[in-house]
Amino acid sequence: MATTFKNFLSNDIAQTRTLLHESIPITGSIVSGTYGTLTTDLSLDTNIKSYGHGMFSSVYDYPYLSSSANQIFDITVGLSADSNAYTATTQQKAKKLNIYNQMAQYLVGYDHTGSIKRFKLPAAGGAVEKQMDDCYFIPFSRLLVKDEIKKGSFSFEFSVSGSDATPSFVETQGGDYFSDRIKLTDASGSNGYFVDSPAGEYGVLFGTSSGPIGHVAYLEGEAAGNSLTNPMVGLIYYQAGVMVMTVSVFQVSDYDQGPGLLDAALYNVGTVHEDPKIVDLGDVTTVGFGHAVTGATIANLADGLRNRIKNISFNNTTELNSTIYFCRVAHNDFNYSSNPTYLNGSKLRVKNRASDTPVSYITTVGLYSADNELLAVAKLSEPLRKDPTNEITLRVRLDY
Repeated sequence: MATTFKNFLSNDIAQTRTLLHESIPITGSIVSGTYGTLTTDLSLDTNIKSYGHGMFSSVYDYPYLSSSANQIFDITVGLSADSNAYTATTQQKAKKLNIYNQMAQYLVGYDHTGSIKRFKLPAAGGAVEKQMDDCYFIPFSRLLVKDEIKKGSFSFEFSVSGSDATPSFVETQGGDYFSDRIKLTDASGSNGYFVDSPAGEYGVLFGTSSGPIGHVAYLEGEAAGNSLTNPMVGLIYYQAGVMVMTVSVFQVSDYDQGPGLLDAALYNVGTVHEDPKIVDLGDVTTVGFGHAVTGATIANLADGLRNRIKNISFNNTTELNSTIYFCRVAHNDFNYSSNPTYLNGSKLRVKNRASDTPVSYITTVGLYSADNELLAVAKLSEPLRKDPTNEITLRVRLDY
């Protein structure tokens, strides 16, 4: 225990903040197919956990009953009471509304009247704000996100093929199923994010066609290779680690219950609609999300999207705050030790003659509170010789 203390001056303490980033790739094979069987029963994927309440599905990196399994994200669907599809919904109508309201309370907040705000895409180029009343929600695990998602690093790629997303279809069609793809990115996230959310900062997700070389533009109004024409299709909340995507990406632009984002000229062949089928309900008239959401459960809709995912990637962020203490030992400081073994018969063991200078060896640094209570201890890798002829500065860093 120390008997002599030295106080820190203002210039002896420094604060630093370091951001550590880690790349997180999630392939579609992990999300759907690795631990399942290629049948029409999507529930056979053993890394997908469904719940009795039926309000969301959880995706794990291993079969969820394994002790090594880690949850990576959830998938759910929500409808606003103002949605065109809400009044026609027959499956889990109240739960879909509750999901939307819960996520909106958390991520968007309330207006001045105390009402829950709706999700909306920011106005761009003088256009009006667009409401998102039918949404997919994907909250990522805190294990992956850490403190936040790095701005400008998020990517979500999925298929918009006109056929339904069942494992049996993937088995028979192979790679062709993923030839029509859309990639969502927060291209302007690093300098174009927003701060008016109670959950922290968020950015806009822009959609771009990402099929093979020479592919056409699947989105209405998109010009291939021109990022300025990429439409806004969702939001990414960086600190919360939640992606919100409008279901319009699975509807054609001339859809009767609300315009979608897909180019109608590509997905409508004569009188036949080829909208992407999120859920095959066994009805030839069930096309696009707008029809499926009224008759499918949340678990069905989650499985439909999950089997369309090709890749997800982002960089997470760990914020490391540090306090650095510069322990300055002057030439006349700490040249003696309070260790009882330092003396032998009232004589210093390290002195052979009375005229020899005192010598000590520094092995440990203790940080004390204002009332001299020990708070932290730092050990040196090897003892440092200290005598009146030298000065030492020890740098002690506390991370938190």
